[in-house]
Amino acid sequence: MDLEAGQVAVVTGAASGIGLAMARRFAAEGLKVVLADVEEAALGKAAAGLRAEGADVHARVVDVGERAQVVELAEAAYDTYGAVHVLCNNAGVGSGAEGRMWEHDPNDWRWAFAVNVWGVFHGVQAFVPRMIKAGQPGHVVNTSSADGGIAPLPTASVYAVTKAAVVTLTESLYAHLKAEHARVGASVLFPGPHMLRTGLWESHRNRPARYAKQRPRKTPYRSLDQWEAAMRAAGQEVRFTPVEQVAELVVSGIRADRFWLLPASEHSDAQIRARSRSMLDRANPSYLERFVLD
Repeated sequence: MDLEAGQVAVVTGAASGIGLAMARRFAAEGLKVVLADVEEAALGKAAAGLRAEGADVHARVVDVGERAQVVELAEAAYDTYGAVHVLCNNAGVGSGAEGRMWEHDPNDWRWAFAVNVWGVFHGVQAFVPRMIKAGQPGHVVNTSSADGGIAPLPTASVYAVTKAAVVTLTESLYAHLKAEHARVGASVLFPGPHMLRTGLWESHRNRPARYAKQRPRKTPYRSLDQWEAAMRAAGQEVRFTPVEQVAELVVSGIRADRFWLLPASEHSDAQIRARSRSMLDRANPSYLERFVLD
């Protein structure tokens, strides 16, 4: 679809990181932006910053894991602007799960699925029927991750499982939209190809009490900065992809009606080939054996 001034984009997880970069990029195209995030202070700061840059912004505190709040977000977006053309289901959390899978805290699974999977479905259900009914060009972007969608990351298995679910959810959405002959497209986003400076590592700051961990975290890394420092001290190279680059990938992908928003990367391509070869050869997934699970 063409992105044009006056259209409306809704972005969840929009107070920082990829979400804020996407909102800023849409605003640069002249779109009105609806920002949704669970972190009120950060959301207010993001909205104020965009308004200072001349953007037309509506901000709303939303926990995407709660269906009623996402439905209310849709009502607010349509009440404010009368239409929605772009929906980015971007909100996500890292669960903080540690140890072997059978040792994981059940609340790590519940919280990650509530936000990373249910949050996407809630967005689809609250917005897509209205977008189809409007008969206008539209697009849905669901944020996944290379950790789940390209090759599983056993060291972050809960997160990876939820992000793999987002891929299949979006493939299903694409097929359903085509069956409806809708003017709404769908894409799945794999941010990268390198690490990103987002708040994902500090997701615990917004963890609801109902999903509280039953056991204290064991990891020595409470932030991305701590992890980066440890990796560099160990002599390992750490590379980051600017979130602005991801936002550009999203905008160009929407314009091209591209389903796979996957940045070019020899590493990712090698992972995709290894996984595909394993499946086609009916072979055991030897590509998983390289992971060190402490």
